[in-house]
Amino acid sequence: MPFIHIELVEGRTAEQKANLVKEVTEAVVKNTGASKESVHVILNEMKKSNYAKGGELLG
Repeated sequence: MPFIHIELVEGRTAEQKANLVKEVTEAVVKNTGASKESVHVILNEMKKSNYAKGGELLG
């Protein structure tokens, strides 16, 4: 039962997230032999104000 955690900075549309989840699920099924129904994908969206890169906050 694969669990995939994906961390994203906010800003993607529902359609983009749905496509991401679909394609990630397909890749896991293809490469592990797990059933589609057993693949769990968890998306965690961070506010830009809570994420920094290179010592600088993005938001």
